[in-house]
Amino acid sequence: MDGIHLMATALHAAKARLDVSAANLANVSSDGFRKSVGRATLTRDGLVASARIDTTPGPLRRTARTFDLATAGTGGFFVRTPGGATVEVRSKSFDRDARGHLVDERGNVLLGTHGPLVVREDATIDARGDVQEAGTIVARIAVRPGTALQSGFLESANVDSVREMVDVLGEQRAFETAQKTLAALDDERQKDANDVIRIKG
Repeated sequence: MDGIHLMATALHAAKARLDVSAANLANVSSDGFRKSVGRATLTRDGLVASARIDTTPGPLRRTARTFDLATAGTGGFFVRTPGGATVEVRSKSFDRDARGHLVDERGNVLLGTHGPLVVREDATIDARGDVQEAGTIVARIAVRPGTALQSGFLESANVDSVREMVDVLGEQRAFETAQKTLAALDDERQKDANDVIRIKG
C-alpha cells in the first residue's frame, strides 16, 4: 500500500469520525438520543472507519408532568405509530388528544396491555405502569419485564457536550493534518513525474 492511498483512507476515516462527533453534539438536547462512538481500524486496505451506538442510558430529567415518561432498567414501554407499527421506546412526552389517548409529538399512541390507553386528565402512573384514576387502577401501560416507569421524568441524551466538543476539535485537526499530508504527497509524486519527463526529454 503506497503512502498516498494510506493517507487517503486516513482522510476518509477522520472525516467519518468528525461527522459522528458532530452529530452527537448536534443532538445533545434531544431527549433519549443515543450517541454513536466512532473508531478507525487499520486493515490491509488502509484505515476503515466504523461506528456503534452507545446504549448507555442518559440521565433522567425531572419535568413534573404526569404524562412525561422515562424508564429505569434495561427495557421500555410501547407505542403504536401512525403507520400501525408497534415500537419500544424508553422515554416520551405525551399529551391527551380529544379521545383521551396519550399521544407524542409524532402522533405515536401509548399502548396499554389491552391496546391504546384512554385516560383522564387527573390520571396518575406508578412505577409498575398502573394507571390510576381517583385511587382506582383503570389500566396498565405495556412494559417489558424488569422495567420501572418514572412518571414526571424524561431521559436526556447520553452525550457529554464538553467531551464531544473536545472530540470534534480533535477529529477536525486529524482531518486537516491528513488533508495537508495527502496534498504534500501528491505534490511530491507530481514533481517526481515531471522530473522523469524532463530526464527522458
